[in-house]
Amino acid sequence: MEKKWETKSKLKSYPAADGSKLKTKGILTFLFKNRGLKTKKQINDFLNPPDPYTIKADLVGIKKTELNKAIKRIKKAIRAKEQIIIYGDYDADGLCATAVLWETLHNLKANILPFIPNREEHGYGLNKKGIDTIQKNNKVSLIITVDNGIVAKEGVDYARKKGIDVIITDHHQPPKKLPKAQAVILSTQISGAGVAWFFSKEIYEHFHQNLLGFKASNSLELACIGTVTDLMPMLGFNRSLVKYGLKELQQSHRPGIKALCSKTSIPQNEIDTYHIGYILGPRLNAMGRMQDALESLRLLCTKKTDKADGLALKLGSINCQRQQLTETTFCHARKTWLKSRTKNRLIFISHKSYNQGVIGLVAGKLVEEFYQPAIVISEAKNYSKGSCRSVKGFDVIRFLRKLSNFFEDLGGHPMAAGFTIKTNKIKGLKAKLTKLTQKEIKDKWLKPVLQIDLEINLVDVSWKLFNEIEKFAPFGLGNPRPTFVSRNVKVLEARSVGRENKHLKLKLGSPKNTSEVLYLKKYNKNNSSEVKGSDKVIFNSIAFKLGHLSPKLSQGQLIDICFTIEKNVWNGDESLELKLKDLKF
Repeated sequence: MEKKWETKSKLKSYPAADGSKLKTKGILTFLFKNRGLKTKKQINDFLNPPDPYTIKADLVGIKKTELNKAIKRIKKAIRAKEQIIIYGDYDADGLCATAVLWETLHNLKANILPFIPNREEHGYGLNKKGIDTIQKNNKVSLIITVDNGIVAKEGVDYARKKGIDVIITDHHQPPKKLPKAQAVILSTQISGAGVAWFFSKEIYEHFHQNLLGFKASNSLELACIGTVTDLMPMLGFNRSLVKYGLKELQQSHRPGIKALCSKTSIPQNEIDTYHIGYILGPRLNAMGRMQDALESLRLLCTKKTDKADGLALKLGSINCQRQQLTETTFCHARKTWLKSRTKNRLIFISHKSYNQGVIGLVAGKLVEEFYQPAIVISEAKNYSKGSCRSVKGFDVIRFLRKLSNFFEDLGGHPMAAGFTIKTNKIKGLKAKLTKLTQKEIKDKWLKPVLQIDLEINLVDVSWKLFNEIEKFAPFGLGNPRPTFVSRNVKVLEARSVGRENKHLKLKLGSPKNTSEVLYLKKYNKNNSSEVKGSDKVIFNSIAFKLGHLSPKLSQGQLIDICFTIEKNVWNGDESLELKLKDLKF
């Protein structure tokens, strides 16, 4: 699908015609402005976010009164040696949140056990099935939820009937009426692991009056993983958690982290948000999607190197199975949609063969290709599971709550949601959604937009600019790597690469004329990816998933490119590379 290029900056043309450069400082001014940073203080706070250990929980939205109630109840449980259960979730954020709070209370000598629900057996969140499973082997008097519970009214009521107190810690959108829990530790500004981390910090301060032991636990690295994998904006408090958490990750002695890095060939001292989001996170998530997520929790918490190595290998193997199943399910869903699609503004696919562990991923891939909100349902005999992914502008959780009578349970964020529904209600839900979304979903939301920071000339791309851009890290939602446009760029070479020739590899330049192109091409045979003069430059470039454009490109052709600036390391040599997001002829 063709993407609309939307440039944020007001710069309409290139610098002076004599080839003089747009200075790096000028480019940075636009980049700061595009991120809403206008004052020196705002820029300084962005480049140097506060140490999370100095941030109080109430600043992230957690109420002091609820903290006091929760800590008082925990103190009583520890003193009386009550059995406490950390009721977690099976995704990476929930697993990290479980590990953070379990380690904290375990270090305080609490009688504590973690519980990770099974996706198919127990479903999501605190509920009757999960509580019954816990009670089979344990005399429980206190449950603390992490990354779930804010919509678990029935689950909390059931626990209370069983004589179990519940403390909720969560970050999801709350309903109008909160569950009747002992305390509610809630912040919608940070991840579930972030909430667990700030709660743990408050607990530790209360018990020990200092944070030395808490810092030594290295739980900030887990809060970092949870924040990135749950796609929290890389701004404000999340930025603090991730920036400082990455430092802990890069120096971590946690056997599970070291094993994951070793088995995926990630240099531990170079871990960044990309590695977490696309390599480490999916492996932690895979167990919960396919089997038992408790294995991922064991990997995070184990202190034994050999056990960590074995678990890391297992997670890698299960992740490969998850990838294959996701692709098979996506192909089926895509084919089904293409056969049945009309002018519907919502993709709605339901099938009994779909594994509920991958339907969220499939919905995401459908949105990526067709740029329409997508709902994918895994059908079962009596109760079915659904997962939703949305597009910018369409708040899917708010929309679905208007139809709450269809669902047994429902929760999520503006861009993603999940639900349980009686199977015999699926047809009715589809009909209702099809009718409502025709009015609710606006045309402008269904056109993918590439947000571009600034239009520059290739001659402005330099190591100096790259190094300044790196100070904007950590990158992620809300703070993507700066994106640029360059126009009338000349193609020197073009070829498709990768499996099934899916990707496009280019050599691009901005010289004066064709003869200079040939000269620079010859000069560039020494493997240097960058050749510069006063007004000429050549870069190697890669465009993922654009391999099909290779036959349409020829030497000397002029194109416009949308790109980010990356560092490429090959055989110990470093060079700048352009990662193309899109191109236009």
